[in-house]
This record gives sequence, structure tokens and C-alpha cells, in this order.
Amino acid sequence: MAQAKIQAKMNEATFSKFSRTLSMADRSGRLLESLDQLEMRVESLREAASAMEQERECILEMIQSLQNSQEMRNICAGEREELTLTADRLMGRTLSVEISVGTIRNPQQEEALQKATSIIDEIVKKLLDDMEGSRQKLLALHAACVTEAPAIPIDQKFQAIVIGCALEDQKNIKRRLETLLRNVENAEKNIKIMDHQKLENTKANGSQ
Repeated sequence: MAQAKIQAKMNEATFSKFSRTLSMADRSGRLLESLDQLEMRVESLREAASAMEQERECILEMIQSLQNSQEMRNICAGEREELTLTADRLMGRTLSVEISVGTIRNPQQEEALQKATSIIDEIVKKLLDDMEGSRQKLLALHAACVTEAPAIPIDQKFQAIVIGCALEDQKNIKRRLETLLRNVENAEKNIKIMDHQKLENTKANGSQ
């Protein structure tokens, strides 16, 4: 009889241990599923914030483009003043929206980002002194950031640096270069228009 009791206790312990193991595994599975769902929500949140950040940059660029446009120069002073005030107000309201999406980097990625940023900053400093030369350098940097084979020379040193950056930083570097190239193109157009107007005015004054 004592043997029967011992066996019953052993069976009970085994069953209890087996049930407890299943319960722990079940709880672990549910927690893992919850974390997976939260991870998807976190990524969606980061994507939405990144999209808002890009929209903010796009709006600022469009406001600056309107402020410097030929159409703005061709209107009378009174109307230009009113439109300038409106543009300044919109610029201020847009700048008041602060969006920040941080990027987790290891030391190597941090160093690569600093190097890439420094190279771009150096070109920007010389932009006004040599716009065409700077534009060519920016094109070479941008070519290093695209996957398709470009028809222009690639800055291979810069490409190696960008590859060492975090993926999100690579996207931001490419986007910054695209913005700079658009700004240079718009500036060159404005300069040509101003030169043309100056030439026309000179001709008109000479014929009088």
C-alpha cells in the first residue's frame, strides 16, 4: 500500500510538472506574440514619423522656392510685401513642427555618418564660390547612393563611407543630396533669368 502511495505521488508530481511546463510555454508564446505585434506598431510609428519629417522638408523647400521665384519678382511691391509676409508666416508655422526619428548606430556607423556629413558640408561651404563645380561633386556623391548604375562618375570613396552607415542614415544622406541638387538647379535658373533681364535692360537703355 505504501508503494501505491509513493507511485501516486510520483504520478502527481510528474503531471503537475508537465502541466506547469505547458502553462509557462503558453504564457511565453502569448508574450512573444504581443511583442511581435508591438514591433510592427513601432515600425509603423517610425515610418509615419519619417514620412511627416519628409513632408515638413518638402513644404519648407516649396515655400523657399516661391519666395525666390521669378513670379515673386514680377509683381508690384505692395503685393510682393503681402505675399512675403504670408510666406514668412507659413515658414514659421512649419518650423514650429518638430519631428525627430532617432537612429540606433554602432560606433562604426556613427563614425561613417560623421565622415559622410563632413564631406557634404565641405561642398556646401564652397557652393556660392563655385556653383557648377560643386554641382558636379554633389552629382558624384548622389551617384554613390543609388542602386542603379548612373551615367556619371561615382565618388567611390564616398560610396564606401555611405555603405558603412546605418540604413536609415543612407536614405537621409541620399535625400539631403537630392534637396541640395534641386536647390542648386533652382539657383542656376534664377541667375540665368537675372542675367537675361540685365542684358535686356542694357539693350533697352542703349536703344534710347
